Amino acid sequence: MPTTETSATPRENHVTTGATVWLTGLPSAGKTTIAYELANRLREDGHLVEVLDGDEIREFLTADLGFSRTDRHTNVQRIGFLADVLARNGVKALVPVIAPYADSREAVRKRHQASGAAYIEVHVATPVEVCSVRDVKGLYAKQAAGEISGLTGVDDPYEEPETPDLRIESQNQTVQESAAAVHKLLVERGLA
Repeated sequence: MPTTETSATPRENHVTTGATVWLTGLPSAGKTTIAYELANRLREDGHLVEVLDGDEIREFLTADLGFSRTDRHTNVQRIGFLADVLARNGVKALVPVIAPYADSREAVRKRHQASGAAYIEVHVATPVEVCSVRDVKGLYAKQAAGEISGLTGVDDPYEEPETPDLRIESQNQTVQESAAAVHKLLVERGLA
């Protein structure tokens, strides 16, 4: 039988070292914007990349959850599980999710340690004053008008990471510079 050649991209063109990059911070801190900028850079270098956007996850995978502490913890654990599965299978899982509670983030880190998947925590440490001016989704304005409550960092707690792998102050640099800082850390850890 004759062999046929396909025009599909060979798998070996991809870098298959997986990792989870968890970007935590307040609403409108710049987490998602940085994640997508980093994703583009990693894809250009041949990495398999998936952005697990917290808003999309809420819409499609965890719509059954509210915003109580228990529900927020469950949401983070579900996302952490998915990120771990992707990372173990050679994908860079970029996770821009508020994840306000330290114990929830630590549980995700421990899951990755147990599975052997690389995990990097990035704190996008944009001050609430800057986030409220950016107010990408109008959440701060709605909270100020009394239309919503439980806004992380305003009337609901946000426990800042004490020892993240990287802290970014996005108000002091461009999106490209922020993404480059995360990329540099991945390179230093042998993950990019």
